[in-house]
Amino acid sequence: MTTSVMERGRLSVEDFISISQLRPEDIGQIYALAERVKASPQDYSRALVGKQTALIFEKPSLRTRVTFEVGMTTLGGHSIFLDHTKPRLGEREPIKDIAKNLERWVDCIVARTFQHEALTQLAEHASIPVINALSDLLHPCQALSDMFTLREKFGSKKKPLLAYVGDGNNVCHSLMLTVAKLGQVLRVATPPGFEPNEEIVREARAVAKTTGGEISHDYDPRKVVRGADAVYTDVWASMGQEYASHMRAQVFSPYRVTEDLMQAAGPDALFMHCLPAHRGQEVVGEVIDSDRSIVYEQAENRLHVQKALLLLLLRESDGS
Repeated sequence: MTTSVMERGRLSVEDFISISQLRPEDIGQIYALAERVKASPQDYSRALVGKQTALIFEKPSLRTRVTFEVGMTTLGGHSIFLDHTKPRLGEREPIKDIAKNLERWVDCIVARTFQHEALTQLAEHASIPVINALSDLLHPCQALSDMFTLREKFGSKKKPLLAYVGDGNNVCHSLMLTVAKLGQVLRVATPPGFEPNEEIVREARAVAKTTGGEISHDYDPRKVVRGADAVYTDVWASMGQEYASHMRAQVFSPYRVTEDLMQAAGPDALFMHCLPAHRGQEVVGEVIDSDRSIVYEQAENRLHVQKALLLLLLRESDGS
């Protein structure tokens, strides 16, 4: 990151579509600010006065919508929710026209879409920051918050070993990219045919080589979780894949996170999930509702990390 960017308290990017865009220094800057915002939210209560954010959502949301709306409000700004479950982006009018209109009314676009291309088109045509609030390919805000949560648990000096068990989906993709940027270790276990995107795996491994991290994949969940500091899972059928739920339940049942699997990781291993969770499917209730579960801390930290992201993308300086 250049000195001028640091002085302005801004990121080295104008949009946040993927972890790929960020330098490790950017992530460090986001985390440092998130820690300050979490510790002293009152110091930032007027930081974004007069700023407006448009929330464009093609998919249902609890954590993402609430944390962005609360985040903008508690920073002194305002958010406008645009329900695009029907029609979806681009169906009523071109995405370019939506971007060109919104850039004249608001200061930022936060979008949750099915097709990742819809986000890249918004970013291409809008002169204001565009934030990826989830696409079928990536979920970068979630992964940033997850690794921030592990940082809180283990400290900034330790590099915890994270094991991911389940579908090689958007959360898995963003975790790989984030862990690689941070120079940490991620082991992934998926059923055959449900591996993460090959291009993203190659990118994450290439980045990991430069940061001292490690990204690996296997089909044996017990092998992957052995010695892990945290075990992460997600739903077996993501939004839009409900039609395949029955088939996926059969394929993924050996990858259910149970007490036995957590014991294979170790007695002190933490459990993580991005939520919503289906107890009895990808995880049993005894694990997600146990003391080792940090799922609600992950959810809380969505607010603090996204507030830091908004501040760094929208404010002129980092002074409070």
